[in-house]
Amino acid sequence: MQSTVWWQYGILYEVYPRSFQDANGDGIGDLQGILRRLDYLAGLGIKGVWIAPFYPSPMADFGYDIADYCNVDPIFGTLADFDQLLRAIHERGLKLILDFVPNHTSYQHPWFLESRSSLTHPKRDWYLWRDPAPDGGPPNNWLSNFGGSAWTQDGSQYYCHSFLKQQPDVNWRNPELREAMYNVLRFWLDRGVDGFRVDVMWMLIKDDQFRDNPINPASAPDSPASQRLLAVYNTNRPEVHAIVAQMRAVLDSYGDRLLIGEIYLPFDQLATYYGQDLKGAQLPFNFHLIQSPWSAGAIAQVITEYEAALPVGAWPNWVVGNHDQSRIATRIGSAQARLAAMLLLTLRGTPTMYYGDEIGMTDGLIPAAEVQDPAEKNEPGKGMGRDPERTPMQWDGSRYAGFTTGTPWLRVGADHATVNVATLSDQSDSVLSLYRTLIGLRNSNAALNSGRVEGVASDGHVLRYERVDDEQRFAILLNFNQSHEVAPIAAGQIVASTHLDRSGDAVESRVSLRPFEGLVIKNE
Repeated sequence: MQSTVWWQYGILYEVYPRSFQDANGDGIGDLQGILRRLDYLAGLGIKGVWIAPFYPSPMADFGYDIADYCNVDPIFGTLADFDQLLRAIHERGLKLILDFVPNHTSYQHPWFLESRSSLTHPKRDWYLWRDPAPDGGPPNNWLSNFGGSAWTQDGSQYYCHSFLKQQPDVNWRNPELREAMYNVLRFWLDRGVDGFRVDVMWMLIKDDQFRDNPINPASAPDSPASQRLLAVYNTNRPEVHAIVAQMRAVLDSYGDRLLIGEIYLPFDQLATYYGQDLKGAQLPFNFHLIQSPWSAGAIAQVITEYEAALPVGAWPNWVVGNHDQSRIATRIGSAQARLAAMLLLTLRGTPTMYYGDEIGMTDGLIPAAEVQDPAEKNEPGKGMGRDPERTPMQWDGSRYAGFTTGTPWLRVGADHATVNVATLSDQSDSVLSLYRTLIGLRNSNAALNSGRVEGVASDGHVLRYERVDDEQRFAILLNFNQSHEVAPIAAGQIVASTHLDRSGDAVESRVSLRPFEGLVIKNE
């Protein structure tokens, strides 16, 4: 039987609002633009729309530096636009997930402006201020994820920032700060949102002794600076789980709501974020399909280890792309990206799609003079830049891909004349048609959306597993051979077996979807 919990049987879809659809011609996507494209999203068959930050911000990190948690930045619209969008999402039977960024604020947030105004201000302790080291330098050796020290001097003390200096980290050990953050959740829950994706959840609490991090012996000389140390004392501290449980309690007080955590950790540590008695995050994001080598054996190991690490009763989830990672079609090639779609949409657990992956968008080529991302500007050539995976959604073959009537904030992909929604919708063998068929198959078969996973194994280049419930059994066979030379599987097969019909006779029917490179749906 299909799960009755929407975030278990449904598919999540991430919208990066700057790049999805521009409604007013300023070259930047906005809430009204998302509203215009809701019928497209509903038509895909997804269930939840996750929107990256749209809050007031100086945009030092394109919205992840928030100056007001309870409003909408004018470039994206107004609160009235948000309310209209939320109503429209719910009218279509969809759910809305917001991005919550509680590790840090903007340096322009009123909290920080008050905190830095005086050593004795009541909000001084809302952020992580420390005296200099004896030599006058930073308090310890912690590093920013965007390069350089994680400490910036302001007056007689330093403040901590895990990212840009314009993004000061808050002090989650302060009870007043905690309550203020929970009130942010309540503000949006009162408006009717269905859940939150929590940015860098595993980084919220820092070591109370501010100890130096150890050297990372595996760091290569040309690695990004942040990888020189092991982030032992400024990430994944044990006290974080009490915070996650409190966030979950706030959401639970509103009924059926979803808490997602952004967490880049090994499986054994990732599993702890489900919390005691599963009262933590319902979906601690599992990014291991992004991080794993792309081979049948490696993916079989990922599936097996992940399933084994899950606490009893915990629900899995899978991700192949997001706004911080190179696009799947660039990482593994367009042909294998079709295979990735089959994998993502047939594994046990909630899939999360990234806008544009369903049409095979690849990383954009951004000339150095047009780079927007501070991560790339701070450490050029280190592979830290995220502009390539954030280029505008390609809706049609017009000059700016149907994204804007103005000049887009990032140039559109060079292939947008052929790789776009309008063109691919008319092609029965397109990757978009594949996604739509797979989503329809998953949504209409309980074994695929909530059944068990069994028999995970690799045989050479072929990954095999089964999805099973009391009425159906689907055998999934996926060929990871880039040259497609493993017969009889050109790319992948899905073989479905059902039980006897009402007369007790076996039911047999076969449908071969040749445009999908060997994808077979077989009912026996």
